[in-house]
Amino acid sequence: MSQASVGFHCPECSRSGQQRVIRGPVAFDPIVAKVLIGMNLAAFVAAGAWGGRPMNLGPQPIVKLALRGDFVDSGEIYRLVTSAFLHDGLMHLAFNMWALWVIGPTLERVLGRSRFIGLYTVSLLGGSFGALLMEPRAFTVGASGAIFGMFGAMAVAQRAAGQSIWADGIGPILGINLFLTFAIPFISVGGHLGGLVAGAATGAATISLIRARKPDWQILAAQAAIGAVFLAGAVWAAGTWVDPIV
Repeated sequence: MSQASVGFHCPECSRSGQQRVIRGPVAFDPIVAKVLIGMNLAAFVAAGAWGGRPMNLGPQPIVKLALRGDFVDSGEIYRLVTSAFLHDGLMHLAFNMWALWVIGPTLERVLGRSRFIGLYTVSLLGGSFGALLMEPRAFTVGASGAIFGMFGAMAVAQRAAGQSIWADGIGPILGINLFLTFAIPFISVGGHLGGLVAGAATGAATISLIRARKPDWQILAAQAAIGAVFLAGAVWAAGTWVDPIV
């Protein structure tokens, strides 16, 4: 036997030169999920340095970047997004990033990078809408709306694949997190539920269009349309339930 680049070949095969190397598909690298985790970690460090509290949020990042109805109503629309990259403590950050690390790569592989970005963004906006709808006077921070959106999209994807979400899918994790949402004080119920609804709706539309073999621009346009609904809803909620700081 003679040594080859992979394993060994018999002398006859080596002399004939007929051996072939069959290469599998290049492994998909879920780079978007990793970048989102990096952005959240960087924001946590930067906010801690800015606020003078390395493991927690100080007043400056909260007042300047967190979600609250009266600030959004005054034109600071960017808070719908910036609030989702702030976390009130290491445990808050750790749970959300663990969920993003576990679920994000799977969804990114199923949907593709650009469509995964669309899903995450719409879920984020849905979380902001829900928070402003139910708790407009509170300062709200965290990526939980986007995380719950991924939960919703994963449930839709598993159902579309004929998989039971309760037997071996996302159902138990979603159920536990919904229980904690209502059981633990100071958790944004609206943010979690809004993200869940937005993610499920976006996931359903995206998967349906993928199965129909629609081009990417149509899928992204559909995601953008859903996102616009939640964006408009968030602005409406901020203006309807405004409570100016005195």
